[in-house]
Amino acid sequence: MQKFALPALLAGLILLTACGSDKKNTEDTPSMEPAAKSEQGAAPEASEESISQPQASTNPREQAPAGRLPDDVRPSAYRLDLTLDPRQDTFHGQVEIDIDLDNPTDHIWIHGNNIDVADIGAIVHAEEDIALPNAESRKVVPAQYQQVLDSGVVRVDFSREVPAGKITLRIQYSAPFDKNLAGLFKVEEKGDAYALAKSESIQARRFLPGFDEPGLKATYDISLTIPEGYVAISNEPETGRSDAGDGMQKITFAQSPPMPTYLLSLAVGPFDVVERPAIPANQYRKEPLPLRGFARKGRGKDLQYVLDITPQMLRVFEEQIRRPYPFRKLDIIAAPQWPSGATELSAAITYREQRILVEGDEPAPGQRLALLGIHAHEIAHMWFGNLVTPPWWDDLWLKEGFATWGTPLALTIMEPDGGHDLNAAARAISAMQLDSLASTRAIREPITDNNNIRNAYDAITYLKSLGVIHMVDEYFGADTFRPALGRYVEKFADGVADSPDFYRVIGDETGSPQLTETFRTFVEQKGVPLLSLTVDCNTEGNAQVHITQERYKPLGSPIADTGVQWSIPFCMRGSTGVAQCEFLTESKQTLALSGGVCPKWVMPNANGSGYYRFNMDEPQWQALLAAFDALNTTERLALVDSAFAAFEAGQLQPAALLETVRLSATSDVRQVVEAPLVYLSKYSDHYVDRENAGNWHAFLMKLYGKKVQELAGNDDPESKLLHSRLLGFLALEANDKQARAQLRESAEQFTGFGVPRDSKALDSDLYESALTVAVQDSGKDFLDHLISVRKELDDPLFENASANAIGRVTDPSQLDTIHALALSDELGPRESFGLILNSMASSELQTRNWQWLQENFPAVVEKIPGQWRRNTPRFSASFCDPQSLQEVQLLFADNKQLIPGFQRALAQTEERISLCIAQKEKGTELIGALK
Repeated sequence: MQKFALPALLAGLILLTACGSDKKNTEDTPSMEPAAKSEQGAAPEASEESISQPQASTNPREQAPAGRLPDDVRPSAYRLDLTLDPRQDTFHGQVEIDIDLDNPTDHIWIHGNNIDVADIGAIVHAEEDIALPNAESRKVVPAQYQQVLDSGVVRVDFSREVPAGKITLRIQYSAPFDKNLAGLFKVEEKGDAYALAKSESIQARRFLPGFDEPGLKATYDISLTIPEGYVAISNEPETGRSDAGDGMQKITFAQSPPMPTYLLSLAVGPFDVVERPAIPANQYRKEPLPLRGFARKGRGKDLQYVLDITPQMLRVFEEQIRRPYPFRKLDIIAAPQWPSGATELSAAITYREQRILVEGDEPAPGQRLALLGIHAHEIAHMWFGNLVTPPWWDDLWLKEGFATWGTPLALTIMEPDGGHDLNAAARAISAMQLDSLASTRAIREPITDNNNIRNAYDAITYLKSLGVIHMVDEYFGADTFRPALGRYVEKFADGVADSPDFYRVIGDETGSPQLTETFRTFVEQKGVPLLSLTVDCNTEGNAQVHITQERYKPLGSPIADTGVQWSIPFCMRGSTGVAQCEFLTESKQTLALSGGVCPKWVMPNANGSGYYRFNMDEPQWQALLAAFDALNTTERLALVDSAFAAFEAGQLQPAALLETVRLSATSDVRQVVEAPLVYLSKYSDHYVDRENAGNWHAFLMKLYGKKVQELAGNDDPESKLLHSRLLGFLALEANDKQARAQLRESAEQFTGFGVPRDSKALDSDLYESALTVAVQDSGKDFLDHLISVRKELDDPLFENASANAIGRVTDPSQLDTIHALALSDELGPRESFGLILNSMASSELQTRNWQWLQENFPAVVEKIPGQWRRNTPRFSASFCDPQSLQEVQLLFADNKQLIPGFQRALAQTEERISLCIAQKEKGTELIGALK
C-alpha cells in the first residue's frame, strides 16, 4: 500500500495527455435525507408524479415505458423559442427537435409533463435530399400528442407511418409556471418575479417536450422573448437581442454542444448582474473565460465572496484534471428559491441563494465551509457528469460520487490546513448509518420507473461512493488508480459511460482485477461490511489475527444472514507500529502478524480509510481505547463509529461506549469531538425519561461544558465552529441554563426583541439554535415578533433557520399560529418543509403536530417542494413506539396517490422506528449506567 499526502491531490487525479475538449457540466447537491432537527442541504430534487398504468400490450413498442425510452429513437438537436414573462402565470413557444429513427414507425414515445400542445407535426427528410432546402425534400406529417403517464411519458402518433431516417418534430405549446420549485417555476421576492428552470432529474419535461434522459445528448439553439429590462440566462453566451414589441425583447444564445436535458438552464428576471474580469487562459485552456454572477435585485453585492474564490478553484481543477473547463463561459446564479442546494446546469451553475450569498467580507466558519464544499462540488461536475455523462440514473454515482470525492482533494490544495480531508472522512462514515438499514439501496441498482429516480439522490450515492473511492485510492495508491481514472475520462469525454465501461477501463489500465472487484462488490451490493477480529497469541512466535466478514446489522434488524461477501482492501496496525494489509475475499481469513509479535492493541482500520466497521472482544476494545492517543484523527473517527455500531448491535457494553464518548470529547480536533453528537441526540430523544434526565444532562455538561468555555473567544475558524455547535448542543440536548440564556439573549438582540436591534449579536452558525431557544424561552410575544422580523430582514440564511426554529415551539397555545404559517404564502416551499419536519421532532408537542399533519396531509403535500413529496414519510422518523408506527403505515397507505416514489422513504422510516423500539432496552441500559 502506498500513501500520498492529500496536497498531492489529484496530482495525477486525471492524468490526461491530451488537452482541449468542449462539453458540459452537471449536478444537484445531495438534498440527502432530511435530518430530524436541522435542514439538510444536500442534499441534498425533482418532482415525481404518480404513474397512470398503461394498457397492457404484447408489443413492447406499444406499451408506455415507465423508465427508459426505446433506444431506436434519438434526438440530435433542439431549436427552442419561448416567451417567458415571470409576471404572468404561463409561458408559451415552439420547439423543433431533429430526430434519428432506426426503424419505420407510426408513433414514438417522448416526454412532456402538464404541457398544453396547440400544434404538432413531423417534417420527414428524404435521405437522398437531406441537404436540399426545397419543399420536395420536406414532407409534413400531422401528429397527435397524448400524455399517457403522470410521470411525463407522451405518445406521439403520426397520421401515417414515417420511414427510418431523419425527421424534425415541431411542437407549439404552452404550460403554467410551476409554483413549487419544479421544472420551470416562478417565485416572487420583494415584489419582483423571477422564472427559473430546475431540470435535474426529470423536470425538463415540464417545460420542454423532448427526450428527458441523461444519455440522450443533443445540441440546443435557444431564443427567449422576455420583458424589456429583464435579464435572461442560459447555457451559452448571448449572441443577439432585438425588439419584440409590447415591451418585450428577444434574446438569442449560441448553439450549445451536445448535452442532456437535465443540464438545461433557463432563468429570467430583474437580476443584478456582476461582471468579473475573465479568468485568464492557462496551459490547458487557451482562451480567457468570462465570469459573471447573478442575484436577485439588490443582492448582487453579496456575490463577492463566491466570485472571488472561483478563479483559483477553477484553476486547481483544470491543473489537476489536466483538461480545460469545457464551456465558453461560467455563470454563478443565486436563485431566490431553489429546491436543492445547487445544480450544475451547464455553464450556469445555480444555487439556492443562502448557500452562496455572503453579507460582509467574510462568512461565518460553518457557512464558509458549506460554501466552499458546494461550490467545489459543482465545478467538479463540469468534468464528472457533464464531460462524461451516465447514460441512465442507475449510474448516478459516476458523476455524484466522483464530484464528492474530488471536492476535498481540490480544497486541500487550496487550503492545506483547512481540514477538508477530515470533513470528507466524517461524511463518508456518516453514510454507514443509512447503509445499515435493510431497506437501504446499493450505490448502483436498476431504476426501471421514473418515479424512483430521485430516490438515488441520497447519502449512498454521494457519501458511500466517496468512502469507497477514497478506500480504493488509498489502498492501491494514487499512482495506480488516478492515471487509470484519467484514461476513463479521456476515453469517454463528450460522451456517455456506465459502470461496466468504468470497470473495464480501470481494469485494463491498472491490470488489477482486485481493484475492479472492490468497486464491483461495494458499488453493486448494499450494506456495510463488518469485520470481526480475534487476536490469537497462544502460539509463541506465530501471532495471528482471525478475521470474519459479514454484513453489519443492528439489534432488531430484518437483515437476513445471506453470506454476502465483499472484496475488501483491509489494513490494520497495532502497538508495534507496522501496518499490515491483506485483500479479504473470503468469509473467514487469517492474517499472520508481522514478526510473530503479539501486539498490545490492534487498530483494524489503519488510517481510517476502509469503508467497513469492525468489532473485537471486550479486552481488545479496552486495549484500543487505552491507546486512543496513539491513533491518528481518521482512525479515531473510525473507532467512534464502530463503537456506536457495536453497541447498537448488542456487542459492546455501555461502559466501553461511554469511555469512547469521553475520549472523543477530549480531542483537540473538531471532527472527532463532534463524531458522537448525532447518536447522543438520538438517545436524548428516545431513551432519556424524566427520572434519568438529570443524570443525562449532567453527563453531557461534563463532556462538553468545559470545552465550550475554553473555546469561547477563540478566533480560529475551527474553534469558532466547534464552539457554535457545542453551545447549541448543550442548550438543546443538555438543557443547560447558561447556554440557553446566552443564546436567548443573543437572539433577542439580533431580532430587536425589546431592545434596539444589533445585527452583530448573532452569526449565521448560531441562527437556528439561538432562535429555537428564544422561541421556547422568550415568551409568547417572541413568536409573533420573529414572524414579523422575517418579513423585514432580507437574509436567506435567517429565513431558513427561523422557519426551522418556529417549528420547535413548546407552547401548545402557539400551535395554531405555526400550523397556519406552514401552509401560508409567507413561507416558501422549502421553509414550510423545514418547519413541519422540526415540529415533528418536538417531543413535547409531537402528538398534536402529528394529528394536525394527518388531518391536513393533502394541503401539506401541495405546499412543499414537488421533488420532496416522496420524502414526507420522514416527517415521522422521530417516532419510537408501535402505535405510532401503525399510524404512519395507515397514513401513507391512504395517501399514496399524492406522493409517488414514497415507498423507499416509508420503508426506511418504518425500519428506523422499529429499530428504535428494538434498541430501547439497550438505550435505557446506557442511560442507567450513568447513575
